[in-house]
Amino acid sequence: MIGLLIVIIIIISCFIYFNEPSYRTVQIHDVKIDSKAALKLDVLNQISKKNGVKEWELTAASATLLKNEDKAVLIEVSIVFFTKENKKVYLTSQKGIIDTKTHDMIFSDNVIVKYETSVLRTDKLHYNKKEHIIYSNTHVKLEKENSVIEADSMTTRLNDNYTILKGHVKGKFSEIFDIQ
Repeated sequence: MIGLLIVIIIIISCFIYFNEPSYRTVQIHDVKIDSKAALKLDVLNQISKKNGVKEWELTAASATLLKNEDKAVLIEVSIVFFTKENKKVYLTSQKGIIDTKTHDMIFSDNVIVKYETSVLRTDKLHYNKKEHIIYSNTHVKLEKENSVIEADSMTTRLNDNYTILKGHVKGKFSEIFDIQ
């Protein structure tokens, strides 16, 4: 009888010990609720095609789709634009906003655009999907090899492969500078 009582006490003790976490109250800490967000993504990959031809491919470390707005806020943006000749123009920035209806975009905070051996730097840059152009109304700095051109604004027609610089355009050119 005493042995049976000891076995029952051991079984009850084991049951209580191993099942204790299941009836303990779970507390959740540091829950952040964003009242402006309809959806948050840790990683965003998106491809835009027009008439079956790839125009751009976008990657962002995070994306927040805003409620009641046709916008998504992007963090750590990387995008590849494709030209008519299928050449690639690379853009990176810390922040971005994409209009989810028109696919127009605004990039800000350390915007860097690379095309072949040229590098363009600015604080803010826009992309117009309909015209497939990138443009900036803020100071830009274009570097190629040992040459530098600065201007107050710029427009690049991605399909036509040319850039227009406007406002206080100044530069330093090396002897090996090739305008192409």
